[in-house]
Amino acid sequence: MKPLVQLLAVEASPPSLQDNTGDLDRLKKALAPLLDGRQPTVPFARMTAVAEAFRRAGFKGTAVMNDLLGGPELVDFLAAPPRVLAGVALDLGTTHLEATLVDLVGGEILARANRPNSQIAFGADILSRIHFAVKDDGLLQLHRAVIGDINRLCEELAGELGLELADLRAIAVSGNTTMVHFFLRLNPYHLCREPYIPLVNAPDPCRAGDLSLALHPAAVVWVLPSVGSYFGGDLISGILASGLDQAEQTSMLIDVGTNAEVVLGSRDWLVACAGAAGPALEGGVARMGMRAGPGAIEHVFFDEQNGVFEYQTIGNEPPRGICGSGIIDLVAALYLSRMIDARGKFRREAAAGRLLETPAGPALVVVPAEEAAGGRAVIIGQVDLDALMRSKAAMYSILTTLVNQVGVGFADIHRIYVAGAFGRHIAPRQAITLGMLPDLPLTTFQPVGNSSLDGARRILLERTSRSRCRELVRKITYIELNVNQEFMLRFSGAKFIPHTDHTLFPSVPFFGE
Repeated sequence: MKPLVQLLAVEASPPSLQDNTGDLDRLKKALAPLLDGRQPTVPFARMTAVAEAFRRAGFKGTAVMNDLLGGPELVDFLAAPPRVLAGVALDLGTTHLEATLVDLVGGEILARANRPNSQIAFGADILSRIHFAVKDDGLLQLHRAVIGDINRLCEELAGELGLELADLRAIAVSGNTTMVHFFLRLNPYHLCREPYIPLVNAPDPCRAGDLSLALHPAAVVWVLPSVGSYFGGDLISGILASGLDQAEQTSMLIDVGTNAEVVLGSRDWLVACAGAAGPALEGGVARMGMRAGPGAIEHVFFDEQNGVFEYQTIGNEPPRGICGSGIIDLVAALYLSRMIDARGKFRREAAAGRLLETPAGPALVVVPAEEAAGGRAVIIGQVDLDALMRSKAAMYSILTTLVNQVGVGFADIHRIYVAGAFGRHIAPRQAITLGMLPDLPLTTFQPVGNSSLDGARRILLERTSRSRCRELVRKITYIELNVNQEFMLRFSGAKFIPHTDHTLFPSVPFFGE
């Protein structure tokens, strides 16, 4: 490991009338042999603090070094090494933030914490937040909201280990391009306007004090770079975590959250695209939809013999709603039991006795009120099905457009890594039934968990990952789907279960109407 922050024990001879070397110069000279002959730089804002600490310690102790790609940076000096050298890995999500406290010496995860993104108060989705940001002090409000969330996460993490916030010496941030703009208080105006150009793709490291983060003020803030407006550092993290850029055989990474982001390639080449397919899959569209959390239905099976839905909730708690994997399971079960047709429309005769009439149209009862949390039945409505059909069509269209652009077939793909809560909970068989994922052997699909968070952890611990992420930005070819006509044509054909072309899904039963 070559962590982002290192501790170096150093001792220098004290100054004298015969040696009038300045304190900082003396320290840098003493450190050079430990840094392959390179003298570190000292940020202007840290010059006084470092020099005074070095003198107070009697010219010997522990130097705190940031290991930046441009060279070593000296930011603090301690009379004795700290009990724990800790850094924070952060998944800066649109709806949720998740963080881990990492031991920068041993690499272990010491604590975990998560919380909702309070920016939701200013807009449920990225686009509405961008519009809010460009009015009056909207950007400042969004920035303060996310900084406040991060500070509360840091307080929770430090508290679990009995550490002070000043003991946190680094933070690696992995998020989509827009969230990074809000985090750094950068104007997002052009992100959603053709030709969709970020203010910056690869921000240089800064310090926690620059952003009012509640870590040590000299803690290094490393933000993973993006490739474009819709391809952020969270997907770069996914590539690092899955090893896609080092694979010998052609593989694919799928990350479904606010958007569906996809990378295809190997160690020789990488092509990527992104599109809006995520919200219905993560429970953001269905009325009973929720994120994967306690009480969320994550798997559903229809027992045709007994005519009942069997389900599994996260944490085995009474059902409060249904998350993305549960929605996929449910709709696949509705199709296989003939309660919906290939268009995703209820077949009233097959669903008789289960349908309710609501102001928004027909809805089917999945869990009756007496079994559900709070006495509120879990239902899925026709409007929810319509949203899922659009999302699943977008998902498959993104995948097919990407493979077609590079002239490979799905059968040529050795491994498909599926990231995030979507990958952790999804049953590939049911996703194939819907026509959301390609009809491939189930062993092709491999969940990789929260790869955004894992990538941030790697940035904290591995110099090679810090170098790789910068190289990836130059290596990836990005396809903009917003102006891709092939994608729109494929989208129309994919709005059926499993598809208008049934030969693409030989393992899925087809029911003629």
